[in-house]
Amino acid sequence: MSAPATPSGPEIRAGALAAAGAYFLWGLVPLYWKQLGGIDAVELIAHRLVWSLFVLLALTAWQGHLGVVWAALRTGRALGPHLLSAVLLTGNWLVYVWGVNTGHVIETSLGYFLVPLVNVAAGRFILQERLRRAQWVAIASAAAGVAVMMAQVGRPPWIALALAATWGGYGLLRKQSPLDALPALTLETLLFLPLAAAVLGWGWVAGHGALGRVDGATHLLLLSAGVITTIPLLLFGYGARRIRLSTLGLLQYLAPSVQLVIGVWVYREPFARERALGFGFIWAALALYTADNLLAARRARA
Repeated sequence: MSAPATPSGPEIRAGALAAAGAYFLWGLVPLYWKQLGGIDAVELIAHRLVWSLFVLLALTAWQGHLGVVWAALRTGRALGPHLLSAVLLTGNWLVYVWGVNTGHVIETSLGYFLVPLVNVAAGRFILQERLRRAQWVAIASAAAGVAVMMAQVGRPPWIALALAATWGGYGLLRKQSPLDALPALTLETLLFLPLAAAVLGWGWVAGHGALGRVDGATHLLLLSAGVITTIPLLLFGYGARRIRLSTLGLLQYLAPSVQLVIGVWVYREPFARERALGFGFIWAALALYTADNLLAARRARA
């Protein structure tokens, strides 16, 4: 098999714009979920799973990868890891939607700021990767930021920690999967389809489900969950294949930054000095982590 062609200059620029667009849209997602704040978070995630599956199956068929998904479904060895990754991904969505709709947009943004540092820690303690000194300092600075927030509110920032842990665990499992992103996501969604359909069916039978009981605009928002989920994933997939990993790593901070701005300026969530100090430690950790990665990449190219 021949090596993939090196992207041209216009392709790299288009890839960077696509990836930036994906992260920007992910940052705006709280505005969407807030419109559905009157619906239980579990039901919202069930809608997201069901309606996104239609989009994912269409895209997988268009790319000619349905056979890969069916083969994985028939292989017992492939189901266990992807079922676990589906549990982590669904748990991440559930915590995120619940956090946004209960007035914790800022804390959800903190969770995604922590993800790169969780990935570094997982690489060291799970994959036994060697860490450079700057990476150790970055992890320590992030831990100090979390400690400051704990001292402020008297408890750990559970929403942020749960988001960082579930997304970091999901990324770790996906890194070890032989499937490409789209077939893997389709498989994970298929595995949770019976549970999601059962949640929606029970809600309708019990009389507390949204389908058939909300206005037309809310119905349209619910049915749009598949598109809202898939468009950023498509942009991300396009961009990730055309730009450097270091560039992608820098762009990933765009989503939680937009979420933070929305939490502070749109929903007027409190951002006291102590919370700002905690974020300061974490931003310093991210700056150190990013600078160290860029320097390491430059040395490797040299």
